[in-house]
Amino acid sequence: MADQLSSMIELKNIIVKFGDFEALHNINVDVKQGEFFTFLGPSGCGKTTTLRTITGFIEPASGTVNVNGQDITHVPIEKRNIGIVFQSYALFPTMTVYDNIAFGLKIQKLKKDEIDRKVRDIAKKVDLSDEQLQKAVSQLSGGQQQRVAIARALVTGPAIICMDEPLSNLDAKLRVQLRNELKKMQRDFGITTIYVTHDQEEALTLSDRIAVFNKGYIEQIGTPNEVYNHSKTEFVCNFIGDINRIEDELADVLHLDKNQNHFMRLERIRVNREAQEGEVQIPGVIENREYYGLYIKYYIRMAGQIIKVIERNDGINIYEPGEQVSVGIHPRNLMSYPKQ
Repeated sequence: MADQLSSMIELKNIIVKFGDFEALHNINVDVKQGEFFTFLGPSGCGKTTTLRTITGFIEPASGTVNVNGQDITHVPIEKRNIGIVFQSYALFPTMTVYDNIAFGLKIQKLKKDEIDRKVRDIAKKVDLSDEQLQKAVSQLSGGQQQRVAIARALVTGPAIICMDEPLSNLDAKLRVQLRNELKKMQRDFGITTIYVTHDQEEALTLSDRIAVFNKGYIEQIGTPNEVYNHSKTEFVCNFIGDINRIEDELADVLHLDKNQNHFMRLERIRVNREAQEGEVQIPGVIENREYYGLYIKYYIRMAGQIIKVIERNDGINIYEPGEQVSVGIHPRNLMSYPKQ
């Protein structure tokens, strides 16, 4: 999808410094029109700094920020036509929901009836009722406040919306619900979205493409499938999803290159199945298991180490601790990186 669309946001050789500290080292990103693009990484890795450089809160020491082919590196925040949703929502607690949403339109000095039409229109789209519009923001739940923050960001018709950890203050169930709504809203509006999160699951479910950050560098840019199944670096492979590191004894059994570190995803390993061509079958013992309903996570002792395996729960083949099993590993499913 991304290749056919025109470039919406282009960061070229962005370097950001805070005093002597270089927070971003030569960041290059090209976000296509209508794309849901996520900056993912642990805290302090540079993802929010990059977002703030796009929105204009931070000016880079060098490099350029282009939007729709225009250099906006030194354009003030309010002239960038970018909607922003903060982690804290940054709403005015004593004002009504209506006035919070209308705030940007009033700054644009639109007529009262036009403001009213736009506020009510966007409120409908994010599922806020007329009754809720009259309430003070502080009377709303976290999920409703989240919707107000999104409505306020979208009401001015920005070309781009930037979201900084917008779901991190919500409980797990609401996070999943709003995550689905966010994706649907973004599709419906067709708006180019930059999304910052440290939550790998959130990044994998929402994104068209993901940039994985580490210590001010981008380690990989790719689709969710590319970063998960074809992790470019050892950092990405370890940061995204759960993983097994293959220790020396097991590496010997599998005849692997000793100059590399080898890793394997949990769902790529097969238990008590008929051998496939090229698969190595190794005896193991179930050490422990975790029951998740949809799947079961097993800890299997084999070739001198514990390997974690996820098996789909069919309700029939459930293995008990102490049970002997045969474990199938196919070398093509390994991800390998040179030892540093």
